[in-house]
Amino acid sequence: MLATPPARIDIPFLMKYPDYKAKASAGGSGKPGGGAEPVVGATDQTPEEAFEANFQTLRSSVEQELISRIKSAKPDFLERLVVQLLVAMGYGGSQEDAGQAIGQTGDGGIDGVIKEDRLGLDTIYLQAKRWEGTVGRPLVQAFVGSLAGQHARRGVMITTSDFSADARKYVAGIEQQVILLNGRELARLMFEFGIGVTPVGSPYVLKRVDLDYFDEVSVAL
Repeated sequence: MLATPPARIDIPFLMKYPDYKAKASAGGSGKPGGGAEPVVGATDQTPEEAFEANFQTLRSSVEQELISRIKSAKPDFLERLVVQLLVAMGYGGSQEDAGQAIGQTGDGGIDGVIKEDRLGLDTIYLQAKRWEGTVGRPLVQAFVGSLAGQHARRGVMITTSDFSADARKYVAGIEQQVILLNGRELARLMFEFGIGVTPVGSPYVLKRVDLDYFDEVSVAL
């Protein structure tokens, strides 16, 4: 092995050696002193891959809880949340002058409005509902009709559930620019832009050996 070093040494590679395989199969019971020596890992993941897998598992759990809490909140909570999220994403500048939640009877299917930029050159109209079932084309068409009533060109429709394939196909073929966000996409954006979540524990920064650094030092010497 030393004569022809492998690119990577992992568990599958080590299992090619009879001594290692025998010890791994025995659970390390042959350790001097009678103690059991733990086998080094049961996976060929690198530390970075294991960290990423654990992070994604934690993120998925947090995002699921976000949707659960939105569904149990007051009906107008989602409307205000969506405005806050779009402000965090860079629309309009600040919460005070960028957007507002409407959500009133007779609002024509519009739950909120937000400026597209700091100057307010254009306006995005919002509809956010805590539907349980799949949102079909008729509801999306009604929202698009509300946009037409406001002479609006852009809209975002959000649900805590999901949209049907027919609904997504419909918005892809209309003149207005309408974005459909389902519950999974909403939770992902909330996690990414820090809405409804807070950091916990110490910030971990992953580092690796800078091979270029060692090459440069070697050349200098």
